[in-house]
Amino acid sequence: MIGSGRLLALIAARGGSKRLPRKNVLKLAGKSLIAWSIEAGLRSKYVDRVIVSTDDEEIAEISKYYGADVPFMRPMELSRDTTSSMDVILHSIRTLEKNGDRYEYLLLLQPTSPLRTEHHIDEAVKFLAEKAADGVIGVTEIEHPIEWTNKLPENLSMDGFISEENQGKPYQDFPQRYRINGAIYLYKVSAIMMGDGVFLKKGSYAYKMDQMDSIDIDTQDDFLIAEALMAHSQKSKPEPS
Repeated sequence: MIGSGRLLALIAARGGSKRLPRKNVLKLAGKSLIAWSIEAGLRSKYVDRVIVSTDDEEIAEISKYYGADVPFMRPMELSRDTTSSMDVILHSIRTLEKNGDRYEYLLLLQPTSPLRTEHHIDEAVKFLAEKAADGVIGVTEIEHPIEWTNKLPENLSMDGFISEENQGKPYQDFPQRYRINGAIYLYKVSAIMMGDGVFLKKGSYAYKMDQMDSIDIDTQDDFLIAEALMAHSQKSKPEPS
């Protein structure tokens, strides 16, 4: 709970994934990828319930094995490539409310952020309370200045790729910028139900995380990097066949 308000952790994990097929159930350091987010939610001091929204029976069974609830199966119309996180959030909240299960706070945990732990969750919750915020979103530093990036023409010419004013500038002279890392999305339910989307129009704050903890698995390369980082993590118990 956060104060007297109940906190729901929602993990959205559909079965279809094109860039890395079946990524949510691939084994990472001995556990299915989704297990790391389930366990982080369950270990948090503030989370009252962890549920998984999925259209996939295998994901549902693995989620239950690791202690998450799967109170409903997500309908196919909300399991497409074009389905937004907001659509899944609203469906989950409304479905639970129909059964009299209401929450004041929602924590969206993407299963593709396995290095986010209960410690990050608890820090984000404390930060939300300190700021009296409507939302807290995980961010991490970008690796290089955006001034060193640009589009390329078809002939790959780099004429004017970096502006004259930025040529020769040392790295430390550029302002530090941050990117959304996908690991933490924490909201007051009343704010998210206003329909402003997952970034909210106002009242949200950034929770800064290390780059190592911010890996977001979308490709095979991402998966291999995460596997290397977690090489010495505790192995899970065997999963049911």
